[in-house]
Parts: sequence; structure tokens; C-alpha cells
Amino acid sequence: MNMLQPIARSRISSSQTHAGLTSAEAKRQLDKYGPNTIPEDASRSVFAIAREILTEPMLLLLVVAAALYLLIGDLAEGLLLAGFAVLTIGLIFYQQQRSENALAALRMLGAPTARVFRDGKECTIAANEVVTGDLMLLDEGERVPADGMLISNSGLVVDESLLTGESVPVRKRAGDGGQLAGVPGGDDQPFVYSGTLVVKGHGAATVLDTGSRTRAGRIGVSLASIVVERTRLQISVNRIVRLFGGLAAIVCCALVVFYGVYREDWLQGVLSGIALAMGMLPEEFPVVLTIFLAIGAWRLARIKVLARRPAVIETLGAATVLCVDKTGTLTENRMRVRHLDILTDQLEVEPDLGDLPYAFQPLVNAAWLATRHASIDPMDRAVAGLVSRAGEYPRMDWPMVREYGLKPELLAMSLAWKDDAGHFAVACKGAPEAITDLCHLTDEKAARIMEHVQAMAEKGLRVLGVGIGTTTRVDLPESQHDFDFTFAGLVGFEDPLRTTVPAAVSEAFRAGISVKMITGDYPATALAIASAAGVDTRDGAVTGDELERADDAEMKRLVSCSNVFARIMPEQKLRIVEALKHQGEIVAMTGDGVNDAPALKAAHIGIAMGQRGTDVAREAAGIVLLDEDFGRIVSAVKMGRRIFDNLRKVMIYIAAIHVPIAGLALVPLIAGMPPLFFPAHVVVIEMIIDPMCSIVFERTPAERDIMVRPPRSVEDPLAGIPQIVFGLLQGSVLLVVCLALYHGLLLQDASVETARTAAFIAVTAGNLSLALVNSSREAVIVHTFERGRMTFWIAAAIAVSVVSICIVQPNLAELFGFTRPEIGQAALAAGAGVVAVLPFDVVKFLPGVRRIIG
Repeated sequence: MNMLQPIARSRISSSQTHAGLTSAEAKRQLDKYGPNTIPEDASRSVFAIAREILTEPMLLLLVVAAALYLLIGDLAEGLLLAGFAVLTIGLIFYQQQRSENALAALRMLGAPTARVFRDGKECTIAANEVVTGDLMLLDEGERVPADGMLISNSGLVVDESLLTGESVPVRKRAGDGGQLAGVPGGDDQPFVYSGTLVVKGHGAATVLDTGSRTRAGRIGVSLASIVVERTRLQISVNRIVRLFGGLAAIVCCALVVFYGVYREDWLQGVLSGIALAMGMLPEEFPVVLTIFLAIGAWRLARIKVLARRPAVIETLGAATVLCVDKTGTLTENRMRVRHLDILTDQLEVEPDLGDLPYAFQPLVNAAWLATRHASIDPMDRAVAGLVSRAGEYPRMDWPMVREYGLKPELLAMSLAWKDDAGHFAVACKGAPEAITDLCHLTDEKAARIMEHVQAMAEKGLRVLGVGIGTTTRVDLPESQHDFDFTFAGLVGFEDPLRTTVPAAVSEAFRAGISVKMITGDYPATALAIASAAGVDTRDGAVTGDELERADDAEMKRLVSCSNVFARIMPEQKLRIVEALKHQGEIVAMTGDGVNDAPALKAAHIGIAMGQRGTDVAREAAGIVLLDEDFGRIVSAVKMGRRIFDNLRKVMIYIAAIHVPIAGLALVPLIAGMPPLFFPAHVVVIEMIIDPMCSIVFERTPAERDIMVRPPRSVEDPLAGIPQIVFGLLQGSVLLVVCLALYHGLLLQDASVETARTAAFIAVTAGNLSLALVNSSREAVIVHTFERGRMTFWIAAAIAVSVVSICIVQPNLAELFGFTRPEIGQAALAAGAGVVAVLPFDVVKFLPGVRRIIG
């Protein structure tokens, strides 16, 4: 945007007299310039996924084995392994694409929005639908969706560090369309830039450039909201894989040398080494973790919880404290004026009330003067809905000339307007104690007002005091205290409790999770709502003033003993989070405003509101609550516990099944027996393991006691030494049984093909049994039949069918070195595999083992 084009100038000037574009005009602009998006590398391309697949160790081993068989002229074996390589590529590609599709769906859910004027009215659209010429509305905490020029401005301050690197925000002013475009940075410019952040004030701007034509677009800045990052679990799992991989490399090289030197058969040594490496390498670990986190995030999105960072999914199940806002999270955020109090009289505002009695009209008019007319705040909207019943109320076309915002030391705001005669009209609203301070009331009258406030608050109403002000000055003062305010009365707002909240709070309590309610309301209001929600209120409410006076030791005591915090400023949330963290709690914190961002970032689980939250809050949080219902948070915790449970189960299963695979490839060779497993056998078993891991275990339902056990420690390893050892122990027993079966049949003069077939059947049956035993920590195998695990039985049926075809189809049987067994022999082999695993279906109920498996 080197200079404003004439068309842009005309658009700016005309935008001041009409309400933005029409839908038809916007569509033409969208067709002409394309969507408002910046090219980004948020998801991997098909080629990137293919490149990763082709470097998978398992696939490389398979390709090498196929090449060796082809080189020695064993065409059938070589082609079989080549076919398995293609099948492996397809399976891995399907798994990776499933993860990418889940992440893509999350990106769509997390896509930013923009407020614009279309067809003469304000509307919220996807940011990528903003077009040149749109009239976009900007407010505190929002990202600017496109490059544009301000046509109206009320104290707008913008952080342009994204483009300039300078951390100091800059002031803006409205333009008239005649300026040449400047560069980002510097005060008093009329231009705003895509991706920059409004930190204060509000305004409206005409869009000049979108997408790749913006300054951010031209320098290739990516603004993706979902970032794929390596989590603590991924790092630890990769470390385990590297450890096993290094061990496999050493053992396999030793096997090759052993075969070459002592048996003078280097080729067979290499093939046996490849089979052993394929059996020892637990390449499923990182794949499964990636898939579980991606699909887990997708499942969370289905319950209206958007996980912006994978690490949050790991932490969800460990949450010990939920710090939640009252408004909109515990309540429905549907404010309505329920009670008016002018001290000399009171009025219950019923839905069917007609015009307000004359005595209450000045109070409502004053509240309207203290309200930004375009505000989306629920209380402001409630006032707007009532003001039409208040007779001669102030006109909406008066210009607002100054806004005095809330401050920690004065919980009140004032707005100054200029009427048609050029006089100032001023009103204030806020915490009743702040309004009595601004009105300079006597102690006696202030005490009387606070008695009325207490009575209203005990009914669960949110109470605002209202004052009407005057000034004799020709200019506006710097402080609200410099006005002469007269107390107008009290307005009580009703915000119904969500019907799902008491049950959700009760479920959190049973799960060992403490629920702490944080609100800016009066203490009595906070306690009334908290009590109705089921939050423990026996220790009363802690106020923001108490927190302000408390030192660190007192702060820890206050946050530990109380579950209700009233009159809290957003900045104080950070102190609450830090105090809880110092006590070893795993803290989830909700928030929606710009000032909530530090607390959201400091919390282990920052939860931003999807509908009323600012962009700053959403970017600082790890989770975005799309429908802002507290019940969703508890459901997310349950989902987080389920994901961790299933991940631990699958890690134990993977460790277990790799023992017989590797052992059956290695032990017969060392013991001087005929080779049992070749690469093709290992590949078939891997074809069974992969879908078991990525599909069956991922879909395993939650344990029945998942929300009645205390939160796990965040330091609990997913696949630590106890879990790995328990898995190796299961696999070792299955290995011993399979080896005994193989060796016993050879001692009975059975053919190698017969013994190999029996051992393979036993491994397959044991594999499926391991999956069943490890899929539940609370149910024995027999009970799993009752739980509707259709996915497992489909996978098991496919596995049995594949193995059966390999055994009974003559050509495949010859390739695998199988022979068709007698029915009794096959049943004995399958029974041996199942019996080898069954003891662990009982062992898992021992107290020590239960702690290991979760």
C-alpha cells in the first residue's frame, strides 16, 4: 500500500455516510480479489507426508529385505515384501492424513472472525471473507483483520510489533482519505494493519487491502492459530524409540556377524537381522502419540472445546483446580434488568412490564448515558432493552466525546456526551461503593445504599450503582472525581444459572477437582450464585481488596481455603494462579478480556471464551470454549483423562507385543533351531498391530471410574519404566509359550512348516488377547464382550482372516513357509496364545499393578 488509490479515497469518504458494503458488492469484491488469507504452511502437503513415510525405519528395512530377495532370485518373496511395503505406505498415509484432517477441522473451528457493516447493519463474519471496501469495526483485544484507514476513532491504541518489532503500542487518529500511506509504527497515523492488535479504545476503518496484498501478507507472516508443536510426551516417547532403536541396531549387527562368521551365511544373517530389527523397533510409539493427540483434539472439538496446543491435552486429565468466571460460564450470560432501586422506592421489572413509572425513568436514562450504545456487553444490552420504556431518553446520535474507564482503584466508568446545544452530558456506573465515592455522599447515606445493595445481592442479583454528572468547565476534566455526580439509584441484573452447572460441579468434586468461582460481583451476589451452583461456600468470599492487601503467605492461605472470589479485577487473576501453582496445584483458568491474558498464559490450562473472548485471550489460552458452558470444561477434563488412559494402555500393549516378535526372530537362531520368523512374518503381525494401536485403542471407551478417582500427577510418566516392564513381562510370557510350542513340535518330529504355523497362530491369538487384556483396567476379558467394542471385533476378524488366508492359500503358504494344520492343532496353538496372556487379566487387579497401569 504505497499510496491510496482514487477508488480507495472515494470509498473512505462514502463509507462515512453509508453503512459499509452490500452483500452483492462484497461478493463481487471477493470474486475479484479472493479471500482474505495469507499463504501459510499450517498443514503438511501430501508430498511432505509422503517424504516422511519414505524415511520411516520400518519401511526402509522392508524395502532392503525385498531388494535382497529379488537380488538372490526369490521373485515371489521379493514381490510379497514389495507389496507389503506398498500396503505399509498406504496404512501410514491413512493414519497421517487422518491426523491432518483432524487438525484441519480444528483450524476451521479456530478461524478468526471480524465485525463489519454489511447491508446497513453490524454482522460478524469469518475474517477470510473481509473484502476491500468493507467497513470494519475494531475494539479492544481484537486483531485487525485487514489493512485499512480509520474513519472514526475513540482512543484507539494498536500494538504493531508484529510488523515493526517495537513493543510500545502506537496511538491512532481518524483519516480523511487524503493521506498517503505511511509505514507501521509511529503515533497519530490513520492507518491500521492486518494482524496488529488493538490494545485500547475502539474505532471503524475502511478496508484498503486484504490477503497477500496487506503488509503482513507481503512479508509472508503466518498467523495460523493452531501450531503443531512437540509436546513433553512426544519428546519422552521419541527418547524411548531412540533407545530401543539403538539397542536393536547393536543386537542386529551382532546377529549378522554371528551368522556370517560362525555359519558362513551372510545373506541369511542379513535377512534374519532385518527381521529382528523390525521386531525390536517400536515405531508405533510416536505414530500412536501423534494420532491420539490429533484425534483427541478433534473429539474435544466435537464437544465444543477447541484445543489450540497438543500439550494442553496431556495436562487436562491432571487438573486439580478449575478457576472459572461466573458470568457466561456458570451463568447463561443473558442479563436482564430485574430490579430498580431509587432508595425511596423499588421496582421489580417483569418481562411484561409496559412503560416505566415516571419515578424510575431518570435512573434508566442515566444508566443509558453511562452505556456505549454499540456495546455487546450483556449488561449494556439489558439497559438498552429497557431504555425505550423510559420516556424521553437521550438520543443515540449524540457524539461521545470521552470515556473514563474502570481502574483497580475505582471500579466505575463514566461517559461524556455532547448534546445538540453543545453542553456536556455525563453519567457514571459501576460498583455501588465506587459510585457512592464519586457522588461524595455522607457516610450515613452511603451505608443506607449498601444495605439496599446487600439485600439485592443476597437474591443473586448483580448490582450496579448509577450517577448523573455535570460540569461547569468548558473542557472535560482528566479525572471522574472532578465531576459533580448525583446518585441516581441501583440497577439489579439477573443472569440465570446454567441448568447443567450443579451436576458438572458435583462431578468435578467427585473427581477430586476443586472449583473456584471468580467474579467482579458484590460478595453476597457471588456467594448466592456459588451456593446455587454447588460450589462450597462455607469459608465465605475473598474480595479483591483482601487480595490486594495480602502478602505472599497470606495469599496462599486465602486461595487455599476459599472457593469464592468477589470484586476481582482481571489483573488479580494472575496472583490467584501463581499462588495456586506454588501450592502444587494444576490450574485451569477461564478468561475473556485483554487483561485476562497473563493469567491464561500462566495457568497450566488457559481457557478462553469463544463467543465473548478477545483475540488476545484466545491466543494466550491453550483451550477455547466454543459455547462457554462450564459443563464443557468438566467434559474436557474427562476426555483428557480418557486420552491419557488409552495412551498408557496402548504403550503397554506395544511394549508387550514386540517381545514375542523379536524373540521368535532371534532365539531360534541362537539356540540352533530352524529360523522361525522372516521379514514377511514380522510384516503381517505389524499389519495387525498398527490398526490395533491407532484405531482400536483410540476408540476404547472411558473406564467407569474415570471421574471418581483423584487427578493423576502431571509428573506421572506415560510410558515410564514400570509401564514398559509390565508390558515386557506380558510379552515375555507369550514368547516363552510360543517358543515352547515351536520347540515341542520340532521334538515330536513335526515339520518346520508345521511348527512355524502353530507358533504364528499362537502369536496372533496372543496379540489379540494382549489387546483385550490391556484395553481395560477394570474389566476382565469376559466383560469386554458386553461393552460393545465393535471396532476391536472388526479388527480381530480382519486379522484372523488375513492369517487364515496366508495359511490355507497354497501359494501364500509356500511363500511364508506354512502348512495347513489340523483343526485340533490350530485350536491348541490359538489356545496356547490366549492362555499365555490370561494370567495378566487377573494380575492387573493387584493394587501395585493397578497403580502402574493407571
